[in-house]
Amino acid sequence: MPEAAAGSGTSGQVTGFEDAERLSPDALRALQLTRLQASLRHAYEHVPFYRESFDRAGVRPEDCRSLGDLARFPYTVKDDLRAQYPFGMFAVPRSEVRRIHASSGTTGRPTVVGYTERDLSHWADVVARSIHAAGGRPGHTVHIAYGYGLFTGGLGAHYGAERLGCTVVPASGGMTSRQVQIIQDFRPEIIMVTPSYMLTLLDEFERQGLDPRKTSLQVGIFGAEPWTEEMRREIEERFAIDAVDIYGLSEVMGPGVAQECVETKDGLHIWEDHFYPEVVDPITGEVLPDGEHGELVFTSLTKEAMPVIRYRTRDLTRLLPGTARPAFRRMEKVTGRSDDMIILRGVNLFPAQVEEIVLRTPGVAPHFQLRLTREGRMDQLTVRAEARPDATSEDRTAAVARIARGVKDGIGVSVAVEIVDPETLERSVGKLKRIVDARGGRTGA
Repeated sequence: MPEAAAGSGTSGQVTGFEDAERLSPDALRALQLTRLQASLRHAYEHVPFYRESFDRAGVRPEDCRSLGDLARFPYTVKDDLRAQYPFGMFAVPRSEVRRIHASSGTTGRPTVVGYTERDLSHWADVVARSIHAAGGRPGHTVHIAYGYGLFTGGLGAHYGAERLGCTVVPASGGMTSRQVQIIQDFRPEIIMVTPSYMLTLLDEFERQGLDPRKTSLQVGIFGAEPWTEEMRREIEERFAIDAVDIYGLSEVMGPGVAQECVETKDGLHIWEDHFYPEVVDPITGEVLPDGEHGELVFTSLTKEAMPVIRYRTRDLTRLLPGTARPAFRRMEKVTGRSDDMIILRGVNLFPAQVEEIVLRTPGVAPHFQLRLTREGRMDQLTVRAEARPDATSEDRTAAVARIARGVKDGIGVSVAVEIVDPETLERSVGKLKRIVDARGGRTGA
């Protein structure tokens, strides 16, 4: 099995992550190579899928003699995980698996992930490291409004906050009015939630006549969906907090793969002692040099129950040098996915481009959805955005024209626009479904 992470603690308090953050570049690369070689062996010897995949590609674990050699190994994609449903990707006996999580499975079979005792400890460590980088400290109270259950967000944040020595309020999602009361009464310093649900909480504060700028909250740690700088500014201005990004995905671990540091807010430092990143051309699969935009790929370095080798996340970003945590490279904030790109009448369009326009539109909340339909041979796109509670009918009419004009001028394509009532658009685990593809009755998140 891959070796344990140096400095990981299991006593309930985080230990040693400061040491990892002080690694020299050479020491980090040496540690990564040792762990990468172990992870490749572990996957090849214990997961039939990887043995067959490596054999087809004509590579074996011993062929990895440098970090650059990883490019010789085949990719893993989500459909591979679905094809092995439920437990075909596990590399340990079921008796050694201590927890199972799964994706929602809204677009097909869910992807199932497992964790050993050591995996859970490593996960708590990297989330604790993330909360610390965001400004959290032992003794702080953390309000967790991610969904609990098979979704990794709630429990991942929960155990990381406890590992750091924080008090946890496991609020989960939903019951928005009660969440506002809990924040008022329990006075947490930190909130961990999806950015779209944070905006729902903001609206609820204002609906109740409460000033969201006067809460005890100091930092919001937002993840589980892409969000833009415009959304960050809105949250920070309306709530008087620092808003920082956390990144993760269940197939690789869950939240805590990378974290934005509160002192710089300039992208997410990847905890590279546990997760090795690459950025590749989403079309050709060619590995791109740091600084170039492409699709993010991860290889796990310390996972036991379910190692992943060169997993294509479909998230679009680029790798940059570390700043607040110099040992670790940064990934630019993810604002789109390669599989979320819409080609509408020959024009490439991403949800993040529409979001920027919606956020600049008076009378409209930052909640929107893109609905694809087909009329004859032509695809049509409707932007559905929620009105703010105090928006007048004139505001709504003006918003329709402004959004349509913004998309036409800024992106170069004509779309229909519909302004709907507040809290109308479908949400899943606190996240909005950004794209609904109704061309053939299929929906996507």
